[in-house]
Amino acid sequence: MTTPQRQMLLDLKPEQLPTLDNYVIGANAELVTRLRDLCDSRSFEALYLWGPEGCGKSHLLAATTEAARGPRPLVFLPGAEVGADLTLAPGTLLVIDDVQALGAEAQVALFRAFNAARFLGLALLLSGNEPPLRLELREDLRTRIGQTLIYEIQSLSDDEKAAALRRHAIERGMLMDAGVVHYLLRHGRRDLPSLMAVLNSLDRASLEQKRPPTLPLLRELMQTSLDLDKE
Repeated sequence: MTTPQRQMLLDLKPEQLPTLDNYVIGANAELVTRLRDLCDSRSFEALYLWGPEGCGKSHLLAATTEAARGPRPLVFLPGAEVGADLTLAPGTLLVIDDVQALGAEAQVALFRAFNAARFLGLALLLSGNEPPLRLELREDLRTRIGQTLIYEIQSLSDDEKAAALRRHAIERGMLMDAGVVHYLLRHGRRDLPSLMAVLNSLDRASLEQKRPPTLPLLRELMQTSLDLDKE
């Protein structure tokens, strides 16, 4: 039977909606500035973001989509959900996450969108897990993606992650042990959303169990997570 504590860990997820303001910029300042400009423009522009899982691609795409809502028409699709037809109004911001998941017909549809982009004033914001030359896509589409503005998302340093976690704790009103962040960086997952999710879980456990958010409590929660992974 699942205990309340185990259920809480099963439900771990970031609580904040992704925005450009709550994205931890690190070395990606130029990219974030470009994305803010993209939200207001109604002219042609094409950007491609790439990096490994957990680097923040999906956060940036969702945040840009939300920021652009209102100023311009929007189409936001995961690559695996793009079909054979992309019907786009003039001025649309087309956002596709994980272009490496595009099927054969979807690749043709995106190539046609590239062809119509300047005429219709479209903006294309695409993401993938590899640089364009290594994408397993049809050659003409890979070439078009390679002609966009390409940004490799730069990972945060441990010091930047630690600062972000401490700021997040302060915003939640957490008075935690100094060693919590250090332990979490050493033993938790490396991506910031997962680290913040564990911090959120620690805060909830602290409130539910009426215990301070200490290192022993964090160890208990992370051990429970390991137990769940084994089941």
